[in-house]
Parts: sequence; C-alpha cells; structure tokens
Amino acid sequence: MTKKTALFPGSFDPITKGHESIVRRALPLFDEIIMAIGVNEQKTGFFTLEKRKAWIESVFREEPKVRVITYEGLTVDLCQKLGVRFILRGLRTSADFEFERSIGQMNKKMLPELETVFLLTTPEHTALNSYIVRDIIRNGGDASQFIPDAINLDD
Repeated sequence: MTKKTALFPGSFDPITKGHESIVRRALPLFDEIIMAIGVNEQKTGFFTLEKRKAWIESVFREEPKVRVITYEGLTVDLCQKLGVRFILRGLRTSADFEFERSIGQMNKKMLPELETVFLLTTPEHTALNSYIVRDIIRNGGDASQFIPDAINLDD
C-alpha cells in the first residue's frame, strides 16, 4: 500500500492556531504531513526561516507524522520530487476558495496525479491569518491568543 503523504505549503510567518488546527484535523487522513515553508526571493519574511521552522517543529514535536522542510520554487515541482500526491490547504472564506481552486487546478494540469485537499477552518479561526498576527506583533500588541501555545515570540 502506498503511503499517503500530504504537503501543507505556506510561509507560516508565523504559524497560527488556524494552521495548527488544519494539520491536527488532517492527521487521521494521512500517513504523513509535510509542512513546507516556501522561500520567495521577492519577499522578506518577518520572522527568519530558521525561527519559523523551529516553531513548527516545536508545535508538532510529539507528532511523528509531521515533518517540516523548507523549499524554493514551484510547490508542484516539490511534490513531484518528493512523490507527494496530495496538497493540503485550509479555507477560511469564499475568496480563499476561489484563489486556492485556481492554484489547485493549475497544479493538477502540471501534475495530473496531484490532488488538492481542502479543509474548512473552524469558525473561531475564520478571521485569523498570518498577516494580521504580524501586524499585531509589529505594533507591540499581544498576539499570544492567535499562535500555538508552544511558541514563545520572545525566543
């Protein structure tokens, strides 16, 4: 039987409770979930790549089915390289659906065996996104209620 591995790509800048929820809820569906932190040369991350990777590893340290990697380039190319057949994405709103549907369809065109699996966010995480969390942090606010408990922003 083929191992069912899902790739959950994102910037995770920073990881939020919404990201954590999607992964934890997807764990029963897959043998392994690879959280892939994408590196975009045209964007500078608010938090370092190393810090983001360490935070995600800390959040899922007791979950052997979760692995964290970093990558550059097209997500579809990474899936092909790793032999991954599923991309995991969370949907908060209808706008997310339209955006993610377009990407999923393009990925499917480039790699026909690739499937995108969408999970709806839980209601309490619908308004949550990394941009808002970064803005709270950037302006000296307390973002602790929006990020996983395992993360200490002062580290």
